[in-house]
Amino acid sequence: MESIHNISNWIITSGKENIWFVLFFAWGIPLGYYRSKFRKLVYQTDSWLINIKPFFIKETRALVGTMYPDDTNYIRFRNFYRLYLSVYTILFVLWFYFEN
Repeated sequence: MESIHNISNWIITSGKENIWFVLFFAWGIPLGYYRSKFRKLVYQTDSWLINIKPFFIKETRALVGTMYPDDTNYIRFRNFYRLYLSVYTILFVLWFYFEN
């Protein structure tokens, strides 16, 4: 019975120590896909090479502003991507607040 108690204590302790890692990892899994899709919408290409090129200015302008006001697919995905990144920012602020 003592070994079960030790195992459960270890699981709880490990979970508390690694919760931020798990949260960031779980939320970050789809980031590559979302960023790739957003960049393809912004630069209007289907080439995979857009994922490795270091273009950030146009992408940032498209995220903050409205680059293609008539493209409903772009508007919808831009708003979704903003929400996704906002949750990332909230996670980071919470981590910074609780860990420091």
